[in-house]
Amino acid sequence: MKVSIRSMRDSDLKAALDIERSVYPQPWSERIFRDELAAPNRVYLVAEVEGVMIGYGGLMMVADEAHITTVVVCPEWRSHKVGTRIMLALVDEAIEKGGAALTLEVRTSNAAAQALYRRFGMEPVGVRKRYYINEDAVIYWARNVNGGEYRRLLKEIRSTVE
Repeated sequence: MKVSIRSMRDSDLKAALDIERSVYPQPWSERIFRDELAAPNRVYLVAEVEGVMIGYGGLMMVADEAHITTVVVCPEWRSHKVGTRIMLALVDEAIEKGGAALTLEVRTSNAAAQALYRRFGMEPVGVRKRYYINEDAVIYWARNVNGGEYRRLLKEIRSTVE
């Protein structure tokens, strides 16, 4: 299975919306995706196999902080390290754009995602009450992602998906 990662395009929106609706009780709208793709400080990436989107992720740069806005994998592709590949690509983009820190919010009930983020050296630092309307979010941060120690961590993670 060859998973490729590339930049998201407008032509990917239908597939992204289909995945979004299959995963979230309150999915992003097409308008939100279009606004995100048009914003100058955003990066959205697509994971695909044989030209079929199986996941996507995004990040927003604010100064030297990279806020991961979303990481989504089709349910049938979970446990195939697609989320790991998307995270690697997002972190690479963040570092390339001058990022020194990563942050994100994740549902308190999403243990699998939290395990992935901890694997990337992210630590929980707080909770946003009712961030997802019906559920709290755990706030995760990783600092010094542009340093040598973090690059060694990325190399180790990368070796598990190559």
